[in-house]
Amino acid sequence: MPTSLILPALLILIAGAMTAAQPPTNAVLARESGSVILAAVISFAVGTAVLLAVLAATQPRFALAPLRDVPWWAWAGGFYGAVFVAAGAYAAPRLGIASLITIAVAGQMIAAIAIDHYGAFGLDRTPISLGRVLGVLLIVGGVVLVRRF
Repeated sequence: MPTSLILPALLILIAGAMTAAQPPTNAVLARESGSVILAAVISFAVGTAVLLAVLAATQPRFALAPLRDVPWWAWAGGFYGAVFVAAGAYAAPRLGIASLITIAVAGQMIAAIAIDHYGAFGLDRTPISLGRVLGVLLIVGGVVLVRRF
C-alpha cells in the first residue's frame, strides 16, 4: 500500500470498528429510554457536539455561504446516518452485531457498485464488472454464513 494511503486506511479501519460498537450502545439507550428514536437523537446530539468542538478547534473561522449552491441531495447525508443509527439501535438486540454489520456491508456494497456504475453524486464512473459482482456475492455469502453458523 502506498504510504499516502496508510493514514486514510487506518482511519477507516478505526471508524469501521467503531460502527460495530455504535448499534449496541444505542440499543442500550433505546432499551432504557423506551425509544429507538430518542436513542438516535441522543446519538446524533453527542456526535454533533463532538463535531462542533472539532470544527471550532480546527477551523475557528468558517462560512456557510458556499453551501447555498450545493445540489439538494448533498444535504441527505444526515438522513442516511439517521436511518442507519435508528435501524441499528432497533436491529442490534434482534440480529446480533456480527449479522447486523455483515448485512449492512452487503447493502453498502450493492449500493456502492450501483453508485460507481452510474457515476452518481458526481463521482467518476466505474462500470460494474464480473469481479465486482463476484465480490458482492462473496459478501452476501458471508452474510448467510454469519447468520446460519
